[in-house]
Amino acid sequence: MNEKELIGKVHSSVYHQCQRRGYAAPVDVLMDIGVLPKQKYEDWRFGKVDYLERVCTVNLRKLSFIMHQMRVYAQKTGLKPSFCYYKRWGVKKKTGQGHKPVIPLRFSKSGNPEVEKWYATHFVDSKRIAELKTQQQSNIDQVQ
Repeated sequence: MNEKELIGKVHSSVYHQCQRRGYAAPVDVLMDIGVLPKQKYEDWRFGKVDYLERVCTVNLRKLSFIMHQMRVYAQKTGLKPSFCYYKRWGVKKKTGQGHKPVIPLRFSKSGNPEVEKWYATHFVDSKRIAELKTQQQSNIDQVQ
């Protein structure tokens, strides 16, 4: 897949995610465009993989390019960046303890804070979220 096709796939994925839920997440874009197998993503979320980039099917240069294209599209279309904290799934809390231990997940091999921040940043379409909420409310009103 050449860069032009990749740009089209990335922009299309971000657009469709925003239409569906009002925001786009980098990990979902990576799955949409076929760079991150869903099972490998789940393995990472359950802590079976030490960092997300390890299970992506393209090299770091291409991953970096994909992440950059997401930011370009978000800026061009007025999407707002929103940091999302990713923690490990399936952590059992010990009986008698107060709360579950929160285990943060790592995205990159380097562990560079800037790179980690971009992987964890969702892009939010505020107008679309407002539309979806209105739509949801009218559906609830129709049922009642």
